[in-house]
Amino acid sequence: MGTLRFVHPTALLVAALLTIGMNTASAHPHVWVTAASELIYASDGSISGVRHAWTFDDMFSTYALQGIESKTKGVYTREELASLAQTNVESLKEFGFFTFAKADGKKEKFLEPVDYYLEHKDGALVLHFTLPFKTPFKTRQLALEVFDPSFFVDFSLRKQDPIRLVGAPAACTFAIQRPNDGSAAAQKLNEQTFASGENSNYGAMFANKVTVDCP
Repeated sequence: MGTLRFVHPTALLVAALLTIGMNTASAHPHVWVTAASELIYASDGSISGVRHAWTFDDMFSTYALQGIESKTKGVYTREELASLAQTNVESLKEFGFFTFAKADGKKEKFLEPVDYYLEHKDGALVLHFTLPFKTPFKTRQLALEVFDPSFFVDFSLRKQDPIRLVGAPAACTFAIQRPNDGSAAAQKLNEQTFASGENSNYGAMFANKVTVDCP
């Protein structure tokens, strides 16, 4: 039970239905994440990567921790969560890590994640990982979006300091566009329309968007 994956929506949904009850798990979306991100700049002003910290909802966290052994009851160390962290990061690759970046309108690619780990904080799991860009680059405008196209996972940005520019040139500024809450609208749709792929890009309407301008 300690190897919960980001699976849309078969195995995870079935397991969740059995674990947390039909009424809660049958409505789309199924997992809620509160995100905070850092854009990492090199000394020459190029952007080298994105560092994420994703806090999962209490229900998902409780389910994911089942079967994980810890020396202290209710307290989990990074080492004890290492296997689960690896499983989640490997599973995220299939979905592009729900992270999409464009430099001056051109899509940028990421390398494999590094420096990833899970922490257990205030009863919730927090996944930390860094996505290096395939090639560091300089750009006048960077557009970063974090969302799940199928809306199986609902992402929202942390209320305080959700975005940081680390090492960016002093002239760089950023703006955040927070989406409306899509959960209520999604729950009115038939779950089968998501499972069949009819709403495979539904989550794009509720993407968290960050725009960084460096004149």
